[in-house]
Amino acid sequence: MGTITDDPSLRERRFVFSDRHDAGRKLCALIRSRPALADPVVLAIPAGGVPVGVEVALALGAPFSLAIVRKVQVPGNTEAGFGAVTWDGRVLINERLRASLGLSQAEVDVAVAATRRNVQERIARYTTGRPFPTLAGKSAVLTDDGLASGFTMLAAIGSIRALHPARIVVAVPTASASSAELVARQADELVCANIRSSARFAVAEAYQRWYDLDDREVLAELARV
Repeated sequence: MGTITDDPSLRERRFVFSDRHDAGRKLCALIRSRPALADPVVLAIPAGGVPVGVEVALALGAPFSLAIVRKVQVPGNTEAGFGAVTWDGRVLINERLRASLGLSQAEVDVAVAATRRNVQERIARYTTGRPFPTLAGKSAVLTDDGLASGFTMLAAIGSIRALHPARIVVAVPTASASSAELVARQADELVCANIRSSARFAVAEAYQRWYDLDDREVLAELARV
């Protein structure tokens, strides 16, 4: 299991960041409090992870790219997911959740196909043909605006691990205690400023100002790096 670094002064607290930029800056201060990363490359999961990742990349003076991952939506529920698809086509299904939902293979296939299309659309929209960075021997820093179930991040870790980085560090402003432990089992290190163990957890509750980013805002963030 990878190590977990958090900020004890922020444990269990809600609304600790003004917005995602503030969260990224606070997160980077925490990253800098531990041993320096060798040859870091920051990879953000859009959309919410992009402002966080941009702040981290700028502070570390590190190259920046995107790790485009989308949850596989539960049929009829756009907020819930039972798996994830990554930019390289990897599919990770939460089989326990799938079984509890009673989803047929046909329903799974339809949902995965729709997610694949969404991932490809985002790749075309956000990367404009730029190649994915070389990660072999480097420190891959995966960022998002928070971990609820942690399943999307697990999918990203699996795809990044296949590229043979020297180290995978997941850096997120907030996480539930259960998702922090889950992700830390697969990453080399988890850096998370605000870990909360309450029975009901929502990423948005760590932010005073929270909303879904649109494409225009994501592209403006990408122009900063």
